[in-house]
Amino acid sequence: MPSVKPVKAGWWNALRPWTLHGAVVPVLIGGVVAYGDVGFDALSWVMFVLILVAGCLIQSASNLLNTYGDFKAGTDTVENETRSPELVTGVLDPHYVKMAGIACLGATCLLGLIFIWYSGWEILVYGILGVLGAGMYTTGLSYKYHGLGQPSVFLMMGILMPLGTYCVLGGGWFSWEVLWLSIPNAFLITAVLCGNETRDYEEDRKAGVRTLCSHFSRDGALRLYLFMTSIAYPILLVLIAAGIAPWPCALAFLCLWDMRILWHNAKMSAGDAHANFMLVPLCFRMNWHFGVLLVVGYIIGEFIIPVI
Repeated sequence: MPSVKPVKAGWWNALRPWTLHGAVVPVLIGGVVAYGDVGFDALSWVMFVLILVAGCLIQSASNLLNTYGDFKAGTDTVENETRSPELVTGVLDPHYVKMAGIACLGATCLLGLIFIWYSGWEILVYGILGVLGAGMYTTGLSYKYHGLGQPSVFLMMGILMPLGTYCVLGGGWFSWEVLWLSIPNAFLITAVLCGNETRDYEEDRKAGVRTLCSHFSRDGALRLYLFMTSIAYPILLVLIAAGIAPWPCALAFLCLWDMRILWHNAKMSAGDAHANFMLVPLCFRMNWHFGVLLVVGYIIGEFIIPVI
């Protein structure tokens, strides 16, 4: 049975750049619909890049502050250092990790001033909710520890981030098309956190941390994880059949192969430490693939096929 190798402690692992799909894919969804609705000039493309930067900054802030918050809450210990060893091993100073997270939030707010200048005050609502969502995850209100982490990720990153992107780029404060296209991806982003909570189920219970998954049995948490990773596909099928998503978005169904691997791994996760660890990376990969293929399919259906 393969063991779980501890990750290398340091800023790279604390920042977790491989989780940036959580920011990049929603921005792509909102951006591609805005491009079709209002078109982009040179300044629009600059704004789009800045939105991507802002999204990555707010995701990085969430990662850093989560590392800090979990350390303070006692959920990260020397015994489970395979996931977040930076603070429990003393490689990084908790104060500096916290300040780095706050700095990322500050940089996001500065970019938000540019977005307000470009698109108007409507974007302020999205910005405030995003900053609060990232900043209060495991610090301040620490809503993760009250079972609200997954609902927040679904709403903040899955829905509000693409809508906020659309708003900045001039499409208006709300778009039904963006909302519907965002829902499959919102479930997959949330599935990543569900996998995280399922992976850490025993450690969280020992630390008294009440995540959403901790309210179920471990088997119940795993069933929720499998539901989250699967529901995106029938939802996308309905969107295509209803004409809401162009038919080339069916490219995302290629990720059913990723889901097959993910389900096989999940079935072994209860008694296999390596399979338990892989609940999260496999969901990362499927979310990346699904999101990118969804956007590519939208581009093909809306902008390439009509001119052929």
